[in-house]
Amino acid sequence: MSQVSLTSDSLVSTKARVPQARPKLVAWPRLIESLKSEPGRRLTLITAPAGFGKTTLLGEWMAERSSERSVAWASLDEGDNDPARFLSYLVAALGTIEDGFGEGVLSSFGAPGSPPVGMLTGALLNELADIPGELAIVLDDYHLIDSDRVHGVVSLLLDRLPSNVQLVAGRRA
Repeated sequence: MSQVSLTSDSLVSTKARVPQARPKLVAWPRLIESLKSEPGRRLTLITAPAGFGKTTLLGEWMAERSSERSVAWASLDEGDNDPARFLSYLVAALGTIEDGFGEGVLSSFGAPGSPPVGMLTGALLNELADIPGELAIVLDDYHLIDSDRVHGVVSLLLDRLPSNVQLVAGRRA
């Protein structure tokens, strides 16, 4: 793992927030209905060309589902190809759901002898298992991720997600 020192103070907080809805949106009730969690579905992938409203659709879905389930949002960019940074933003997004979520993982980054990314991902999975109720984790703009190491983190998450957690990724087609 790279020796990037990330603290919650150095993270851009707006990346862990749902973008504001724009006025005069076209409603997509059928698409929003299809985003509902099904037993055993670990991943929902939203793909479309640039400008077709993936982020808007996900934000609208979150607004409608906020009473039924918790939703953690992470807006990704090219800099999130570093596993430590990716996990830091994932922890920040989950921290909006559960105070103190992943603080141990965050404190590990940049420390001498940091545990491997797989161990840190395992620690996050253990904490996810303790979150009550249904949870969706949204990774917006996942097409900007091209790091095999970050893809490996996401694969590990998908392989071991607790049954109450769904991963939703928006990416360009």
